[in-house]
Amino acid sequence: MTRSIPSSVTRPRAAASPVVVAMLAAIGLAVSSSASAQPVAGGKTIRIVVPFPPGGSVDVIARLLAARMTELAGQNFLVENRSGATGVIGTEYVARAAADGTTLLLNTLPFVVNVPLMGKVPYDPIRDFAPVSLVATSPAMLVVHPSVPARNLKELIALAKAKPGRMTFSSSGSGSNPHIPAESMKQLTKADIVHVPYKGGGPALTAVLGGEVDMSFISLVAVLPHVESKRLRSIAVTSIKRVPLAPEVPTMAESGLPGFEFSGWFVLMAPANTPASIVNPLNQLAVKAMQSPEMRERLTKEGAEALGTPPDQVTALLKSELARWTRLIRENNIKPE
Repeated sequence: MTRSIPSSVTRPRAAASPVVVAMLAAIGLAVSSSASAQPVAGGKTIRIVVPFPPGGSVDVIARLLAARMTELAGQNFLVENRSGATGVIGTEYVARAAADGTTLLLNTLPFVVNVPLMGKVPYDPIRDFAPVSLVATSPAMLVVHPSVPARNLKELIALAKAKPGRMTFSSSGSGSNPHIPAESMKQLTKADIVHVPYKGGGPALTAVLGGEVDMSFISLVAVLPHVESKRLRSIAVTSIKRVPLAPEVPTMAESGLPGFEFSGWFVLMAPANTPASIVNPLNQLAVKAMQSPEMRERLTKEGAEALGTPPDQVTALLKSELARWTRLIRENNIKPE
């Protein structure tokens, strides 16, 4: 079974996606506890480092979160992009930052996937960070260029098996959110589809739009306008249930891969050894920001789901994800490209 959020992580509200299947009852306490009007980290400006270029999903969510936290706390939360090496540069920067709450990290799948993929990275996602909150999740959509003669997943896999090593998929880099579900699909179907990595989500989307590659797993909001204009054809979504933004598109599980579930996640982290007296107020503030009606509505329009969890739920998620994708990478001998 391909799942991206472990069963130990529960949901903050009944209407949340089944991707997050069990959140501790303590989340209710976190939500009900109003974020203190007292400044966090002594009222200093707090930077949320995004280890990827501007404009991507991590950057978008970071900027929405920073704006809402600024409003709630009455102090400045700013986003700083430090991209490079599939997130390694910005992530290491935060790992080495002072543990005073003024430098935070918002990261996604490469945070853990880089470890088994690259063999050695200058940070440990568990030991070098203090978790603050899982703030959001977002599924992807498998799309193909209109020239591909496949209308559903069954036809697409049959086509790929009839042309081993000739069909291609794009990603925003090795270990990225578009890359991992494609490798999971390849493992489950035994289809030989070639990975073509690009430097960012924009170029990866442009590649499938232009027919340079046959298919890709792209975030919902980025891809839906092109599906609606028929520049791309939707095959399936990676969530366990159909998504409200595209209710006519079946899930991967419905389409012939039972249990397939993948959702990109976004975690807010502080450097290791940041004291609980700083982490706890940051957690309460992040939860309050993400659970506000405005944020829920905005992220829904972005194809994501606003969450907000206790810190220990982040640790459970990261350990589960690290174990899961380490197995995938080793079993399939996936190398950085």
